[in-house]
Amino acid sequence: MLQQAIVFSVIIVSLILFAQGSIRYDFVGLGALIVLVVTGIVPADEAFLGFGHPAVVTVAAILVVSSSLLKTGVLDQLVKLLNRSGRGISIKIAALMIMTAVLSSFMNNVGALALVMPIAIQVGKYHRISPSYLLMPVAFASLLGGLITEIGTPPNLIISTYRGSIGAEPFLFFDFAPVGVGLTLVGIIFISTIGWRMIPKRKGDEGQSDFFRIDEYMSEVVIPKGSKYSNRTVEELLGDLNLDVNILSIIRGDRSIVPPAATELLEEMDHLVIRADHSGLADLVKRTGFHFKGSKYIYNDSGKVLKDSSLVMAEIVLKDDSPAIGRTVIDLNLRHRFGVNLVAVSRRGISSYHRLQSFLFKPGDVLLIQCPSDSIQDVLGQLRALPLAERGLRVGKGNRKSLKAITLVLFMSSIILTTLGILSVQISFAACALLMVLLNIITPREFYDAIEWPIIIMLGSLLPVGDALQSTGGAETIANVMVGAMDYLSPSLMVTVLMITTILLTNLINNAAAAVLMAPIAMSLAMKMGVSTDPMLMAVAVSASSAFMTPIGHQSNTLIMGPGGFRFGDYWRMGLPVTILVLLVGTPLILVFWPL
Repeated sequence: MLQQAIVFSVIIVSLILFAQGSIRYDFVGLGALIVLVVTGIVPADEAFLGFGHPAVVTVAAILVVSSSLLKTGVLDQLVKLLNRSGRGISIKIAALMIMTAVLSSFMNNVGALALVMPIAIQVGKYHRISPSYLLMPVAFASLLGGLITEIGTPPNLIISTYRGSIGAEPFLFFDFAPVGVGLTLVGIIFISTIGWRMIPKRKGDEGQSDFFRIDEYMSEVVIPKGSKYSNRTVEELLGDLNLDVNILSIIRGDRSIVPPAATELLEEMDHLVIRADHSGLADLVKRTGFHFKGSKYIYNDSGKVLKDSSLVMAEIVLKDDSPAIGRTVIDLNLRHRFGVNLVAVSRRGISSYHRLQSFLFKPGDVLLIQCPSDSIQDVLGQLRALPLAERGLRVGKGNRKSLKAITLVLFMSSIILTTLGILSVQISFAACALLMVLLNIITPREFYDAIEWPIIIMLGSLLPVGDALQSTGGAETIANVMVGAMDYLSPSLMVTVLMITTILLTNLINNAAAAVLMAPIAMSLAMKMGVSTDPMLMAVAVSASSAFMTPIGHQSNTLIMGPGGFRFGDYWRMGLPVTILVLLVGTPLILVFWPL
């Protein structure tokens, strides 16, 4: 009982820390493992066996393969077909979702989103559709599509290998498809016809300019010596230009004027912290000759921008494992370390009055950067960021047909070998990742950069924690509590109860962690009820990937938060109906294809 109490305490504390987010999830997982080792529940010589688990190896390999597909542009032509679909918003949403779901079935969820998100932005810009109406459906489609195959999402891999660890054969590559395809189709139909109307309409969604409006940017500009706007008031500056620009503060030497009065006189070398959309920001610099702080732009007397043709302006969105998270421009030393000039930052509800260099980055922040065009891919890899809008920027820069062909052949070969049972999924895709390095499709550095190490650390750490829940009888105890409900509920409804429990969990913590923790509980519950473990495990796989109600349950949801201008509470508006749909449709599908 003492060991069970310790395991439960460790898991509860971990869940609180996962949801709170004050400590990164990989360190929470590693901390939980160390506590169980110190207390003697997990033997020291078995502490790190989780890092050799087939699911961990496969997740790493899939990330590398997905990165290679993005780099070589294998799927570019397929994605371009989206702009040729009908003009109706429902048709556009359905086309984007179908594309994302298909891609997500065979590659990492975030990789699929990375490929389609810039296209969705361009579609929205061209057809004057609000970004929020496109990005949330695309993010949800990346989750739904992952349900279809064994490699579509980490929970499927974890559940498949867990089934193998309890004496049965692991699930096959397409065993998830009957349920996954059904849920994906129902989800796409619902979201493209009804669901998108539930997405909150944000200020700035209507009357979009010729540029896709993400949100307002915060930037810092300097009034150069000799500027005609020195010794003019703030009111005169904004009145003359007639721009939608808000001056948040003026930094003059060691003094900050917050907020500046309309009658405040501007001086040479003043630093202005401003808030504006992209077009307003560009117009201000062009018409005044003001300098972006730290920019390599050069301005002539007429305010015309002169720049080196090798430089590119790009918008990128920070992933939640970016080294920039929780740090400032100064901390990162962007200019010298990455060769990047930070021009502006966008975040929903941005309210900083301080200099841009002291701005703390968060996941989902949109950065407007300037860097050499030939290093943009390296910058994206090192900052762990995704390209948001294409402005002379594409996701994959490889354009050799032979390279694309080889990449596609390797990828399809891995799927075929796995489907036919010739090689296990971890061996097949690990070999594919290795060949992509040996054939110079990706470099060794890109190989390691593609792996999301926080996910690997968390998985490798939590797998022994899940085993401890089983070995100490903790999973059986939870199952006994749930079995008590059988006096009032049928075994079929118990599948729904298990799904609801997992869904609530996966909306607060990483979906892979939810699958690891719930798998042993599902098995114990099946044994207590005297039914097959397959429907219970399949219920966990489906529900662990159904993180539709919060931005923190899945990385795809986090990544669209800044570009779509979403708030935390926006997700449940469409996410709750989609979740209910998953329960109403998923439960009977599971019971039909995986009988009790």
